[in-house]
Amino acid sequence: MLNIQEYRHNVEQMASNIEEMGTLFDIASLLIRIDENEAKMNEQDFWNDNEMAQKILQENKALKETVDEYNNLKEALEDIEVLIEIGLEEKDSSIEKEIESSIVTLQKEIDVVRIKTLLSGEYDKNNAILSINAGTGGLDAQDWAQMLLRMYIRWGESKDYKVKLLDILSDPAAGIKSATLLIEGINAYGYLRSEKGVHRIVRISPFDPSGKRHTSFASIDITPELDDSVDVEINPVDLKVDTYRASGAGGQHVNTTDSAVRITHIPTGVVVQCQNERSQHKNKDRAMKMLMAKLIELKELENKERIEDIQGKYSQITWGSQIRSYVFQPYKLVKDHRTNAEMGNVDSVMDGNIDLFINEYLKMNKSKNN
Repeated sequence: MLNIQEYRHNVEQMASNIEEMGTLFDIASLLIRIDENEAKMNEQDFWNDNEMAQKILQENKALKETVDEYNNLKEALEDIEVLIEIGLEEKDSSIEKEIESSIVTLQKEIDVVRIKTLLSGEYDKNNAILSINAGTGGLDAQDWAQMLLRMYIRWGESKDYKVKLLDILSDPAAGIKSATLLIEGINAYGYLRSEKGVHRIVRISPFDPSGKRHTSFASIDITPELDDSVDVEINPVDLKVDTYRASGAGGQHVNTTDSAVRITHIPTGVVVQCQNERSQHKNKDRAMKMLMAKLIELKELENKERIEDIQGKYSQITWGSQIRSYVFQPYKLVKDHRTNAEMGNVDSVMDGNIDLFINEYLKMNKSKNN
């Protein structure tokens, strides 16, 4: 029975961790926000603005999930405390296995929920705009870019996020040259900002008849989607706006009119494009939001006060500084070079199971900032 008493130390530590998470989440404020949202949802004109209504519903769902997760942790902890008391009172050593198993399970659940507390950036709760660009490697790189596109779509779907293809430039020979996704959901940007950088693949090329191994690259760029409350002043003379015929998935005018829009910010060389929406006007509006997000990011990186102060060409692909390698041959391994996190099940990773790498990156950033 002495072993059961030793478990009390683990329980006390977990209780402290759960209490800390409750403070970080500010559960009381979340409950107030839920009540405010539900009051809006009961108003007669709630659905007059469908876009705003959807945002409120999405936010409320995420808030409730956080509160439920916190309450579930507290309930699981109380169940373990009851088991410990029963074991001590009845002198039943057989209950130790159940206590130990419950403690291990609860600790895993605490670790999962704790990751959410690391999402404290200004835009972490926003939707994410994810851009993929094939790098060196010809058809192999384009095929690799398409594999990454599928991986992030699968990841988004596994989180019940809404995934929308904004732009894609396919190659009739193989793969894609570039693509842009909008991933809509609470904390989408907070999680996916860990994916920004160069991704490398090593495999036997399906395009090489000699069956040799090839190394190819693709870059991932992540920016938050900004809402209408964020105002960024951009001088119109600094913009070059081109229209062209959409070539990918989109609305009713795709392949019939020049509805797709490409915007270049001349001082920085930043280029954004969108072709998914039904009209040129909507594509331009979406592209401008993408541009504003990228310029805000660059402004913060350079510690500039104004957009006009940012100069120079910016490349999204910086070779030789890959953040992650995906090795298919001669062995199977995915390794993140920033955190040293590894996973041998490459197929699982390519199916969207990238939470290990995301979580380790968030924990690493947290420790750096402390």
